[in-house]
Amino acid sequence: MPKSSTPSRERIVAGAADMISRRGLNATSIREMAKHAKAPLGSTYHYFPEGKQQLATEAVRFTGEWVARSLRKELEAGPAAGLRAFLALWRTIVVESDFHAGCPVLAVAIEEPPADGIPPALAAAAEVFEQWEDLLAASLRERGAGAEQAAQLATLIVAAVEGTVAMCRAKRSTQPLDRTAEQLQALITAAIKD
Repeated sequence: MPKSSTPSRERIVAGAADMISRRGLNATSIREMAKHAKAPLGSTYHYFPEGKQQLATEAVRFTGEWVARSLRKELEAGPAAGLRAFLALWRTIVVESDFHAGCPVLAVAIEEPPADGIPPALAAAAEVFEQWEDLLAASLRERGAGAEQAAQLATLIVAAVEGTVAMCRAKRSTQPLDRTAEQLQALITAAIKD
């Protein structure tokens, strides 16, 4: 996640996203998220009075919009450019963290929810994945892919890239990203009519 001298609330959210991307949600306390963000615990509770789940939800949304901004910009040049940007973004994160960080959205999505309902962070993760899929599908449709094919390929891209990030962390290698990039690029080329 980007680092800056942002206001406390945003710094806490960005720090939480980074911490969740490294350790997952269940293995991370709100105290650890505050410490990682170099923020006082009192400030954390001030901004997030509902606690860890509220902070995690904001961290997921923060990551979602951060990635979506990059996608929107790159997708102006077409779905292939969007794919390259999506892959480059995650490559940077896994490499710069020495394969310790991945996607906080995925980290929240794969953890077992409580039996009493869907937590807000998990619902936010679903919304973020849908947002990324929608952006990719719209770009594919604009370049001539049919609506259903565009939707299916967008889902495949998001799922493949998210899974590939997890594989990179496990293998401590970017080879899965390289292989996935090549195959997804071929699918995009076949789907669009430039």
